[in-house]
Amino acid sequence: MALKDITQAELNGKRVIVRFDFNVPLDKEDKTKITDTTRVDLALETINYLLEQGVSKLIMMSHHGRPKGKVNPDFSLEPVADYLAQKLGQEVLMTEAAVDVGLKELLGLNSTKIVLLQNLRFHPEETANDEGFAKKLANYADIYVNDAFGAAHRMHASTYAINKFFPGNAFAGLLLKKEIEALDKVLKSPAKPFVAVVGGAKVSDKIKTIERLLVNVNNLIIGGAMAYPFLKAMGHEVGTSLCSDEDVALAQGILKADKGKKLSLPIDHIVSNEFGGKPETCDSIDIPASQMGLDIGPKTITQFSDIISKAQTILWNGPMGAFELSDYNKGTFALCEAMAGSDAYTLVGGGDSVSAVNQSGYAEKFSHVSTGGGASLEYIEKGQLPGVQALKFGV
Repeated sequence: MALKDITQAELNGKRVIVRFDFNVPLDKEDKTKITDTTRVDLALETINYLLEQGVSKLIMMSHHGRPKGKVNPDFSLEPVADYLAQKLGQEVLMTEAAVDVGLKELLGLNSTKIVLLQNLRFHPEETANDEGFAKKLANYADIYVNDAFGAAHRMHASTYAINKFFPGNAFAGLLLKKEIEALDKVLKSPAKPFVAVVGGAKVSDKIKTIERLLVNVNNLIIGGAMAYPFLKAMGHEVGTSLCSDEDVALAQGILKADKGKKLSLPIDHIVSNEFGGKPETCDSIDIPASQMGLDIGPKTITQFSDIISKAQTILWNGPMGAFELSDYNKGTFALCEAMAGSDAYTLVGGGDSVSAVNQSGYAEKFSHVSTGGGASLEYIEKGQLPGVQALKFGV
C-alpha cells in the first residue's frame, strides 16, 4: 500500500496537527540558541505547503531530548518557536504544555493561526503510547500529518496511537515521504554494484543491519571502531582498540556468513598510545600492543575509495574513525569526498555520518542526507517502521 501524503489531502479551511522532529541541539551555555537548525529547516517545505493550501490552524508538535516525562526548561521547544517565527515571518504561539485546558480556547480565536505545542515528552504518556493522551492531541484537529521520520521508529502516542483517531485523514508530510522513497530506492531496487559503508563504535548496535545488507550488497565496507572486532576475529592484533568479546563473537558469525567475500576491512591504520594522542601511521593490518586504532590508514583509504568509485548505489552509515578530532578525520572525510565525486545514488544516514558530511562541505553532492539515524537503521533491518505502518493501515 502506497503512503498517502499531504498533496492528496483536502486541506483548505481544515485544522491540521503535524508531528515534526524538532529535536535540535542547543548551545550548552545558552539554552535559547540552536546550534544546528537542519531539522527545522527541512520541515519548512511541509509547513509552507500546508499554509499555502489554506489550513485554518496549523498545530505543530515534537519531542526534544529526553526529559523522562517531567517538565524540564532545558528541553523547552521555545527556541524552535522563535526560530520558526523568524523563518515564516509570522507569529508562532507556544503553549505551556502539549495538552492544556486553555488550548481549545486559544484555537478558537480567529487570530490564532500557527501553534507549537510544548515538548511532548514532558508527559510520560507520550513514550507510553497512551491512547488517552493521543486522543487529547487528536481533539485539536481534523487532519493528522506525520513528518517526523526521525521518530517514526517509535511507538509513541504522537506517532502511533494518534492514527486511530484519524481514519482516512492521516497523511505523510513531504519530508517523511522523501525519506521513505530514498530508502526504498536503495533497499528495494538498487542499481548495481551496490556498496554499503558501515562504521561507528559497536558491532552489537548494527548487527541486524549488517546481516541484512550482506544479502543485498555487492561490497560491504566496514571501518571505524566496528572494524577491530572483525580483525580480531580473523586472528589479527588490535592493540588497545575498542573491541569487546561480544562484538568479536558477532563478527565471527558475520565472517562465516560472508560466502561471497563481500566484506572489506582496513589494511592499515592511524593509531596512538591514547585516545586523542599524537597520531602515527601503522603500515600493517596488525596494531601494536600499546596502541589503539583511531582512523583508517592511507592504503585503506585508497582501497575503499576504489570500491566506491565503481558503485552505482552507495549507502553510508557511520564514520571511519574518531572524526570529531582533526587528527583522526582524514579517513571519514576522504570517503566522503569519494562518495561525493561518484556518479552513484548516494544515501547517508545516522547522526555521526550526517555530521561528518556537513562538516566536510560535500552535503550538497549527496543524493539524500537522512534526518533519522535510528529510524533509517530500523527501516534497513525490517523494511518498515511503526509510525509509517500506522499511517498506511491505521492502528
